[in-house]
Amino acid sequence: MKKLLAILAVAVLLQGCTGEPSGKTLSEYFDNTGRADVLSGGVRLIPIETPSGTFRVWTKRVGNNPTMKVLLLHGGPGSTHEYLEAFDSYLPGAGIEYYYYDQLGSAYSDQPDAPELWEVSRFVDEVEQVRQALGLDASNFYLYGHSWGGILAIEYALAHQENLKGLIISNMMASIPAYNEYARDVLMPSMDPRALEEIQSLEEAEDYGNPRYMELLIEQHYVNHFLRMPADEWPDPVNRAFARINPEIYIPMQGPSELGASGKLVDWDRTAALSEIRVPTLVIGAKYDTMDPKHMEWMAGAFPNGLYLYCPNGSHCAMYDDQATYFEGFIKFIRDVDAGRQ
Repeated sequence: MKKLLAILAVAVLLQGCTGEPSGKTLSEYFDNTGRADVLSGGVRLIPIETPSGTFRVWTKRVGNNPTMKVLLLHGGPGSTHEYLEAFDSYLPGAGIEYYYYDQLGSAYSDQPDAPELWEVSRFVDEVEQVRQALGLDASNFYLYGHSWGGILAIEYALAHQENLKGLIISNMMASIPAYNEYARDVLMPSMDPRALEEIQSLEEAEDYGNPRYMELLIEQHYVNHFLRMPADEWPDPVNRAFARINPEIYIPMQGPSELGASGKLVDWDRTAALSEIRVPTLVIGAKYDTMDPKHMEWMAGAFPNGLYLYCPNGSHCAMYDDQATYFEGFIKFIRDVDAGRQ
């Protein structure tokens, strides 16, 4: 009996050291009493006012935590929240409340035929309207952005950082011109020269719909720098998001090529403005990313309260191909900010 009590005591101590939520905390985390979204399983369709009318965007809440709430901004532009579903494997166990969100024009939200809406400033205003509708504020609001979502998160922080408790920029550089330079000087030379020549020939002919174009990109680029797994083993959430990308947003903003940007974002550069973002900021980079990991490390130093998380086995989707490193660092950052340690 004494031995059993000793084992239980050690287990309690270890639980406290690891910061794992207690049974009571877990009970509170999954207690949806009083939540307006209980009937729909956490889903809310939020009305968004735009210059072209009112539309609805899809959000889904997971969990309850009064001081740790993360709004997830997906990439693209025009992709979906689906590829971020790996968060389900980690954030509930850490007791972190989080929100999936499909930006306007993405699969789960309204998809208006309104090209004038696909502007960075209009998306920033949309995020602010979503924040207000969800009741997030500086006491609890962490904004996460991956890839294009990182651009959107930086722009939101520059406009509304008074609403933020913390900021996470994942796998995104602070300059599209610098990204294009990295693609030209580092990524392209690492490809098979004959394959690169064929890819560039297809791009020059604007033959992006040619099945050979995607075949070459998968074998030469995607499995090396986007998600370092054989393409036939890519997780279902990634495949679903890929299948639903809205080209009516993606092409005008990013451009049709996967080897650099050429759309409306081509001149976007916020390197000189990062010092204005004073909230605790985590920058996540990866060794094999489409984005320059050294640039992302520099970004962490440019933020007044920045921290860098490096994923040595990861690529652009490091939440999959360096998952343990990614989420351990992500969760630690949220907890450290919440405890006043960051």
